[in-house]
Amino acid sequence: MKFTWFNLMPWPYLPDDFREKHRSVWVDIDSKLFDPVKSHEVYNTYLDLLEYAATLGFDAIGANEHHQNGYGLMPSPNLIAAALARRTEDVALLVLGASIALYNPPLRVAEEFAMLDCITGGRLVAGFPVGTSMDTNFCYGTIPALTREKYREAHELIMRAWHEREPFAFNGRYNKLRYVNIWPRPIQQPHPPIHIPGGGSIETWDFCLDNTYSYSYLSFTGYLRAKTLMEGYWERVAQRKADASPFRAGFAQTICVADTDEEAERLYSPHVNYFYNRCLHVYPGFADAPGYRTIKTIQKGVLSQYAPLAGFANLTWKDLVEGGHIIAGSPETVRQRMEDMIKGLHVGNVFCLLHVGDMPKEKCMYSTKLFADKVMPKLRGIFSEYADDNRFWCKPLAKRARPGSLPAQLEIRELAGKEA
Repeated sequence: MKFTWFNLMPWPYLPDDFREKHRSVWVDIDSKLFDPVKSHEVYNTYLDLLEYAATLGFDAIGANEHHQNGYGLMPSPNLIAAALARRTEDVALLVLGASIALYNPPLRVAEEFAMLDCITGGRLVAGFPVGTSMDTNFCYGTIPALTREKYREAHELIMRAWHEREPFAFNGRYNKLRYVNIWPRPIQQPHPPIHIPGGGSIETWDFCLDNTYSYSYLSFTGYLRAKTLMEGYWERVAQRKADASPFRAGFAQTICVADTDEEAERLYSPHVNYFYNRCLHVYPGFADAPGYRTIKTIQKGVLSQYAPLAGFANLTWKDLVEGGHIIAGSPETVRQRMEDMIKGLHVGNVFCLLHVGDMPKEKCMYSTKLFADKVMPKLRGIFSEYADDNRFWCKPLAKRARPGSLPAQLEIRELAGKEA
């Protein structure tokens, strides 16, 4: 099993009446609700939590990309990953990911991912999401019906930039470049492992299988509702006569751990409520622009993960727990439900959302430590028969550079000054 400690970085100061007075947390959210001075502490707290998780045995720490919203304050996940690169040593950095259809040119992603891979000594796990309709169509203005076409061209350009060793010209519909010759190049060859986050588009399954990428289903409606979609994915894997390695798939799960089930509700219920009622308050008109969802996906009846969120407002803690939206309780309760989720969805990658809504730092560290110490070790052996499948994970250098200590650097400067 591979466990990633994932942080959405939501804005923790949305007012109590946010849902009543504001139509959406995304796209047209009132900019006056953002306080740059407060954000200084918010960003550094979130970075502290990611670095803390890196010390507890998680396989990776994760970041992603969203725009113009109070749900996730990461318009550039590569900046977050760069901030973490020198402050962590052995943990993978999973950027899930950079919305490649939004970059002009997407060569920028090839270069920045290569930089991250070089700085970290091969610890990068890369992600190429299409991006939500809110981000791609409403915030960045891409034409919904062309979003996936732009995405595929961007992917082709990035792959060729990583693979080809001589300068070449690229003459695409959206990108025309006389010289493509990136410096630096990634350490991991032929390229870092790729995870493709998806919200339910059927074509994404074939794209992952064609390229040997891991499909990551990101949903807030819980693992019980995800089972139908994931069964469809594994049926497609079988139809394509590909192996059934669980590392071909991943799932994002909100998790809250305390000493007892009762303590979990007492400690975390307000923050879960904040997340589901404010951070997921998306205007339905933004969730699924006409043309964004493909015909095959519509025919399959798969909805946007953000389209049904209006119903979350009335869900209680009990509803969210019993419905599988969140996995919460004592370490043993969480272990049992995590095992049900992992085996039921057949996923080898779990993106653990242990920070929820406006949860303060201390509570998050408490929950994270309990999960790392009392839950995660008991789940490691699931799918042990696939333990040698390393196609979907990073391969760091055996010998990697470590950050020099500041006192040592100062001594070198003083010595250099004396010699001069």
